[in-house]
Amino acid sequence: MILIRCPHCRELRAEDELVYGGEAGLIRPAESVDDVQWTDYLFMRANPKGMHCEQWCCSAGCGQWFEVMRDTVTHRITAVAKFQQLVAPSGEMT
Repeated sequence: MILIRCPHCRELRAEDELVYGGEAGLIRPAESVDDVQWTDYLFMRANPKGMHCEQWCCSAGCGQWFEVMRDTVTHRITAVAKFQQLVAPSGEMT
């Protein structure tokens, strides 16, 4: 089971008290994009083996979103931060 301490309310939560929001750092495209670009935004994800920056929501607590740097193989968490502090707008980890 994954345990994550929310950076907002500071409560330690189990994964069933959180909502997984997928890959962090994705930027919604402009309103005038074609179907291929919109489909890429909705469905195409990096899905790496190893370190990955993700979005999580403290749904059983404060309801705030935050970012988690997690190893997708071992589930080891190396960083937790308020939203938009771990991932640069380009999608690269900071």
